[in-house]
Order: sequence, then C-alpha cells, then structure tokens
Amino acid sequence: MKTSEFDYFLPPELIAQTPLMPRDAARLLVLPRFTGKLEHRIFREIGEYLQPNDVLVVNQTRVIPARLYAHKLPGGGKVEILLLRRIEPQLWETWVGGKGLDPGRQIQVENGPLGEVEAVLEGPKRLIRFREALKPSLNTAGHIPLPPYITTPLTDPERYQTVFAREEGSAAAPTAGLHFTPELIRQLNSAGIHFASLTLHIGLDTFAPVTEANPQEHKIHTEWCRLAPDAADRINSAKRRGGRIIAVGTTSVRTLETAARVAPAGKVVEPYEGATDLFILPGYKFLAVDAMITNFHLPKSTLIMLVSAFAGKERIMAAYETARQMRYRFYSFGDAMLII
Repeated sequence: MKTSEFDYFLPPELIAQTPLMPRDAARLLVLPRFTGKLEHRIFREIGEYLQPNDVLVVNQTRVIPARLYAHKLPGGGKVEILLLRRIEPQLWETWVGGKGLDPGRQIQVENGPLGEVEAVLEGPKRLIRFREALKPSLNTAGHIPLPPYITTPLTDPERYQTVFAREEGSAAAPTAGLHFTPELIRQLNSAGIHFASLTLHIGLDTFAPVTEANPQEHKIHTEWCRLAPDAADRINSAKRRGGRIIAVGTTSVRTLETAARVAPAGKVVEPYEGATDLFILPGYKFLAVDAMITNFHLPKSTLIMLVSAFAGKERIMAAYETARQMRYRFYSFGDAMLII
C-alpha cells in the first residue's frame, strides 16, 4: 500500500467556498459498498435509504474561536495562534505562526490575556501558558478557524457549526453533520430512525496530508473523545433490534470503533472517554459501523484512507472520479456521500 494510491486531481473551482442554504440542499452521492452502483440524490432524500431502528450517530462538538492574533513582547512582531487542545484552563497546546517563539517568550493576545511559551513541541506546535483562563475571553479575542482551502470569508460563523453542536472544544467542524436541519431530523425521527450523540474534539491536524510514502508509517494525531453510557445503550439497543449503526462523519467512525475495541462480548460498543489514536487503513475490520455519511476528503489524507477501508479503495477512487466529472462540491462546505 502506497500513499500515492490515495491521490487524485481536483480542479480548484470544485472546492466549496461557501455553505449551501438550506443545509440539506447539498447533493448526495450514494455508494452501496458491496455493488458499487452509484446513485445521485439530494441530501434531504437520505431517509429513503434508512429504515426503522437505524441509529444515526452524530458528533456534538462545537467549534471554538480558536484563531488568535497576537504580538511578541518585547519587539511587537506579529504572531498567529491556533488553539489545538486545552490541557489546563490556562495551558494550551497550540499551532503558531511567527519566528522566535522559544520558551520564555511572552505573547500579548489582541483583546485577550498575556501568554508565555512554555515548551516547544513538534514543528510549529507550542505549549502556551496564559496569564488567566483563556476561555472567558475567546468570544472577544478569538476567530473561527476555517480550513486553509477556504478563502472566502464566512459572513455567519454559525454556518460552520452543526445543528448538533453542544460541547465546545474543536478547531474544525465535523462537516458531515453540516447537512442536517431541524426539519430533516424531525422527519427521520417520525420514520422511526433514531439519533445518538458522542463527542470528539477535532484538531487542525485533521487537514494534514500523509507525507510518508507508506501510510502505515504515518503517526496519526491523537484526539479526545467520549461515548457516554446513555448513547452506548441506545446504540447497543438499536443493534439488538436489527437496526444499523450509521456514523455521521469520520470523527463518529473513529469514536465508535474506539469504543467497540473495548466492548465486552454481546455488546457493540462500551462507554468510553479518553484519547484515541486509531488509524483506520484498508484491511481494518470494522466492529461497530454499518454505514457512514461523509463529505469528500483531501487527497492523501487519513480520512480518504478511512473511507477506502470501509468501501474499498478502488470503489472510493472511482466514486471520487465520478463526483469530479459531475461537478460535485468538495471538502468542508461541499456535498456528501452515503456509503451503505
């Protein structure tokens, strides 16, 4: 297996720059993973492929205003900070842009507190300790960190939040969930289709391509996730009733499969809270997920490798080529796939 096998060409104009309105107007490419016969639908029609007792598992993380602008003290040089993970109320793992950011360097956040670089981590990552808890000042100091391939300003930051967003902590949105509307959720519930929530806080490493020639040598980023007992019970109960576990997004896949690895005999998943570094490549045996809803992912990314593990690399790459030819919209604000 080579990383180059997961590469493809995408014309820049197919990278969606703005979200659709209404959310469920996105196109939906349906890929039956055992036949590979594609269907082209609209997302709001997804209920036609679901059945009573199915459970859609969504990520309820909420994107925080994780981009901060600051300047160095002394000197005044500009610094850009991306918050990746809160370790303590005042201590954050960050991704920084700027020179001379060595331990001891002080940084003044615009409209926010003073910080100090505490440690140098891998590459541009730094541990920064702020003079006071950072969270209370994020609404005034922080900015929503759109992915680097989106260059059009977002007029309404809520469009980069799902309707399920509850728990603050992500630097990026779980974009497969962006297509759901309250009305669509009501329709699915009325049809006997259930929802369960979990949480995985997404870091910006999710956009990093695999640079190693052999993807098995890639060290995947670690993210914190939680599957609460009530959600685990709902999932296990649905499975006992003959329902399918449908992961909404790759973050839900990683969390579910992490929870499945610790589940005892007779259960699909077990409640779980903690870090996950699960790297799903072709050859992985899925333990919990029966189907997934996902967007179109970047070339050579861990996410296109994950969906290839689920549906088969050849089928996924052929589906992406069809989507490209039919002018689907790609990436975070783009169209969706249902792999079933």
